[in-house]
Formats: sequence, structure tokens, C-alpha cells
Amino acid sequence: MPSSRASALLVLIASACVLGFAPILVRLADAGPAAAGFWRFAFALPWLLAMTMRPKFLMGGGEGIGRPSGWMALAGGMLVLDLAFWHYSIAFTSVANATTLTNLTPVVVTLVGWWVFRDRPKALFLVALAAAIAGAVTMSLGADGGQGSNPPLGDAFAAVTALWYAGYFIAVKAARGRYSAGRVMLWSTAIAAPGLLLAALALGEQILPGSWGGWAACAGLGLMHVAGQGGVAWSLGRLPAALTAVTVLIQPVVAALLGWLIFAETLTPVQAVGGAVVLAAIVLAQWSAAQPPGRPRVRPSVGPRTGSGSGDPEGSTSAAPTKKKGAEAEAAAPVP
Repeated sequence: MPSSRASALLVLIASACVLGFAPILVRLADAGPAAAGFWRFAFALPWLLAMTMRPKFLMGGGEGIGRPSGWMALAGGMLVLDLAFWHYSIAFTSVANATTLTNLTPVVVTLVGWWVFRDRPKALFLVALAAAIAGAVTMSLGADGGQGSNPPLGDAFAAVTALWYAGYFIAVKAARGRYSAGRVMLWSTAIAAPGLLLAALALGEQILPGSWGGWAACAGLGLMHVAGQGGVAWSLGRLPAALTAVTVLIQPVVAALLGWLIFAETLTPVQAVGGAVVLAAIVLAQWSAAQPPGRPRVRPSVGPRTGSGSGDPEGSTSAAPTKKKGAEAEAAAPVP
């Protein structure tokens, strides 16, 4: 399944780059932080409905709306907490810090994926994970101290967001075992939208964008959600959750560059070094995950060569077929 795995990696990398535009569009939305999250989902839902209900002559047809599963509902709940905390962190700290600290998710995803899904990481993958986290933290600590109205509070919100983002990853990973990416995205988004609207109302936020540019940014958030988060959900059906979470660390690198270009948020030399370390760690993680497992040893039979004992009549041994694990098993029969 090399081609399938390579395609999933390419989609995942492209999706992570698209998600790097999220904090920029949130800043431009001209609405409250939670309200911007609501509009992101509101503009994404028509596209998701069209994807799941498309006729058969378009790419084989959609899978239909169906009903939400428990994992889809959990993914929706995690999205509410994820975007509410993250959008407020964007309002208080720099784009680089808010996006980088949020994407420390791989720590949680790797441990839970190891425990729940038996996606046991290799030693080299753990080295890559540690390097990626070190690079992400370096980007955060190396940011200009004058960025944001309340950097410590914004950084704290971003760090807590990593927990919610990890919960979202794990819920989508579980849901993708039985359902398509389109259906998972549709129901998790539909469940999360009213939750963010209620949060915005409870916090007294400005609900409607105050300018045409704000409306355009909200519409862009919807498209970004479909292309970016949808691509991540699709990839989770074909790749281990831990590898997916590490690869998405491309997002803070893209966000930091965009913040520098659009908002003139200084990208310090230390941040640039941290970004380079993150990218190198992602390459190392992908390379380690692509390495084939070691060949199991076959112990020779010690029984007699004749048919009188328990050994094979010809003295040969037969190894039981090994069960595929992790990405190999997922790639064998991926859900579209």
C-alpha cells in the first residue's frame, strides 16, 4: 500500500498548510472569538452536506447523511472546547505562540493511541516526537515578548487547547474506523456549531462580523475547515493517529510565517530555528513510520524428523501468519 500511504501523507501535509491560515482568518473575522468559530462551522456545513449527498455520477456519489455515532458526538464536543479556547488564545497572544502551543497535541495522541489503538510507536518515532515538541516550544519561547495583549493568558489557553485537540483527534480516529471522512466531518461540525454560538452569546461577544472583510474571512474559515480539517479526517483513516498529529505540526510554521507577513509579528531567529527543527522532525517521523517491521525469528523444531513425535515429519517449521498492526492494517481496507 505504498501509493495509498504516500497519497495520505501528501493530503495531510497540504491540509496542515491550509489550517495554518486559521489564526489569520480569525484575526480578520471582525467578530468575537467564539462567534468566529460558529461562523466557521456555519459556512462549512453547506459544503459538507453537498459532499455527503452528491449524486453517483460525481466521484461515485456521497455516502449519505446517516446518523451521528457516539464518537462523532464526542468529536463535536471537543471541537467546541478546542475552538473556544484557541480563538481566545489568538486574541491574547501571538499567532505563532497560539498555534504552536495548541499543536503540542502529539504527546497526548501518541500515548492514548498506544494505549487504545495499539499503535505502538517506534523508538525513532519517539525521538522525532521529542524533537518536534522541542522545536515547537523553541518557537513559543523565542517569540517577541511584546506580541499580544496578554501573552501569558493566551499561552495558557493555547496549552489547554492541546488537550481538546487531542480529544478531537482520538474521537475522529475511532469514528473513521467505521464511517467516511465526509460523514464524520458533517456530524462533528453540525454538533459543534450550536455549542459555539451559545458560548459566544454567554460571553457577550459580537456575533455578526462588523465589515464585509469580516464576512469574507468567516467564509474563508468555512472553506478552510472543509479542506483542511476534512483532509486531516480523511488521512486519519489511513495513517496512525500519532503520525498524523506530528505531521500537523507544519501548521504553526505556516501560521508563524503568515503572521510575520500579514500582521508584522516578528519572526525571531530563535523562532526560525524552532520551525526548522519541527520540519526536520516531521520528516524523521514519516521516515521512521515507513520503515518495515523487523522480520520475526522462527525457532527450528526440536522434535524428531520422523512422524513419531510432535515435530513436523520433515523437520520443517511453519510460522503463523503475523497480524498487521497500525497503518498497515488501516491501509488494507481504508474507509473512504
